[in-house]
Amino acid sequence: MLARPIQLADEVAKQCAAARSFRAECTELKARADKLAALLRQAARAPDLYDRPAARIMAGATTALSRASGLAARCARGHPRLRSLFTLSPAAGFPRAVAALDTALEDVAWLLRISSPGAAGDGDDDSLLGLPNIAQNEPILFFIWDHVARLHTGSPAARADSAANLASLARDSQHFAKLIIEEDAVPPLLKLLKDGTDEGQEAAARALGLLGCDAESVEKLVQAGVCSSFATALKDPPMRVQAAVAEAIAALADRSSTCQDLFSQNNTVRYLVGHLASGTIQEHSRYSVGSSSSKNSAAAPQQPMKSLHSVVLAKTHSMRHTGDRDPTSLTDEPPRRSNGTAGGEQDTKRNPHMQSVVHSAMAAKTNTNGSLVPPFRPQLGTSGSSGRGAREVEDPEVKAHLKAMAAKALWKLAHNHLGVCKSITESRALLCFAVLLEKGDGDMGTDVQFFSAMAIMEIARVAEHSLVLRQSAFKPSSPAAKAVVDQLLRVVRKGEYDALLLPCITALGCLARTFTASETRVIAPLVQLLDEREPPVIKEAVVALTKFACSENHLHVSHCKAIVDDGGARHLVQLVYLGDEIQIEALILLCYIALYVPESEELAQAGVLAVLLWASKQAHMVQDTRVEALLPDAKSRLELFQSRASR
Repeated sequence: MLARPIQLADEVAKQCAAARSFRAECTELKARADKLAALLRQAARAPDLYDRPAARIMAGATTALSRASGLAARCARGHPRLRSLFTLSPAAGFPRAVAALDTALEDVAWLLRISSPGAAGDGDDDSLLGLPNIAQNEPILFFIWDHVARLHTGSPAARADSAANLASLARDSQHFAKLIIEEDAVPPLLKLLKDGTDEGQEAAARALGLLGCDAESVEKLVQAGVCSSFATALKDPPMRVQAAVAEAIAALADRSSTCQDLFSQNNTVRYLVGHLASGTIQEHSRYSVGSSSSKNSAAAPQQPMKSLHSVVLAKTHSMRHTGDRDPTSLTDEPPRRSNGTAGGEQDTKRNPHMQSVVHSAMAAKTNTNGSLVPPFRPQLGTSGSSGRGAREVEDPEVKAHLKAMAAKALWKLAHNHLGVCKSITESRALLCFAVLLEKGDGDMGTDVQFFSAMAIMEIARVAEHSLVLRQSAFKPSSPAAKAVVDQLLRVVRKGEYDALLLPCITALGCLARTFTASETRVIAPLVQLLDEREPPVIKEAVVALTKFACSENHLHVSHCKAIVDDGGARHLVQLVYLGDEIQIEALILLCYIALYVPESEELAQAGVLAVLLWASKQAHMVQDTRVEALLPDAKSRLELFQSRASR
């Protein structure tokens, strides 16, 4: 890059020295060429030269020197007076050449300043190193180059400040984010994430998450090794950095599906689940009751048990000493990799069902001798180890934020990815999501309930199309699955139109094929949402009920009867007539009900046959392929059974 401009600078100086005309002007030109040659040689000796601006600067310097060389060559040959009179215009040529060389001198000097170790200052102020001439037409390049140079050569504080500034630029504009990637900012950001200060690591993680503004940008980040770097950062403290990394993982996974496999291969899911479980559910081994003091053991049952933890501990102690286990839970529980109990100081009278769920989960974790199965891995601390000291002294808001970001990252990673969903469900994550969906974050404002609900919804969406995942993660006898369904039903029964309601309805619909015929408590809350609710809620409830009633569900007859028994027919009739955008979805569900329970008296009383006849004459309805396939059979079958009833 530097060889050609150095050669040209020496050539210009030599030609100017041999000038036969305009010697004063050539002397001035020669001085510029000598200075430029000296700076270029200094740049050649520099240990690290920032390549991106260097390429532009050297291209501009080469152009300026080429023009100066042509001007000096004309002065060095031919008759000076004739050359001056006929071929040379010194009033225009020399000033332009000198100005071009001055510009090249300033740009090369700027390049040397930003490429020198320590040139970026100590980070105590926002002083920059001057605007290079090559960036006049696009000043944002100057800011990017300057901050990237600080990432390479600045002090720790300056590097952290530059990472924060690059994150701000990437947040402001997608164009800026792509420019930052093009100007090679990713490698120094990854290095800062690895060995920077706490503030620097946090800023680097945020910047990397914001740089992945689209699938193409995420692909470049993945090629640079961001997945393995993020996985490593999740193991090490502080928690602020881990939270920023988890948020960045969520952002990258949201914008591109290519990184999901790599994150999964680097154990990212495992580390995220560890952060999610910390403080939510605890390892049994940490709360084992010592056998050395029989007096304390004897007195323990007399103490009042006001928390869910105390109930769990008493049950664990009882199982260890008496071998009293729940054989049903042992035989029905799918293989699990780690142990967990529900955490949080919650009154057992207020939530007795969650207490029983945790009892079942604990029993499922015991072996034939009543002892606990060794955990798959230690509980993650802030350093990725089993130590709890550093985590316990952290700010509660930081803990809550990390938990929320871990839930958000798992939600995004689980989207349409069977492998990630298996990794999540084989861990303690489902029980964690159930606990967090119930108790939230203690008014910390982290939206952890929403992220938990969305994660459950994404896993349920994948399970809807995966028999293996349904059988392993959502068996009716699974304590974690029971806890999840309980919390989904709690939100749906509550019926408040908030951020949790729609994903909970969707999750219940996706899990429709996991419910047994005896599970009658799911249909009624969904049917109740059909009565004078917000259109998005009604539509989601209709879609969920359709998954219970459709042909793919082997219990569709039982579910259709349950929908009718809970008064769903009359609500659907109203929705077909007056539902606007919900009309077609309601008509499809009504067709399934008419197909599978046509003998129902409730259908006749609700006027379902009249609705089907009316719908068959509506052009916008029969044009839907699903309606076209279902409506004729449903109408004919309902006519047959209702005519028999009338006779």
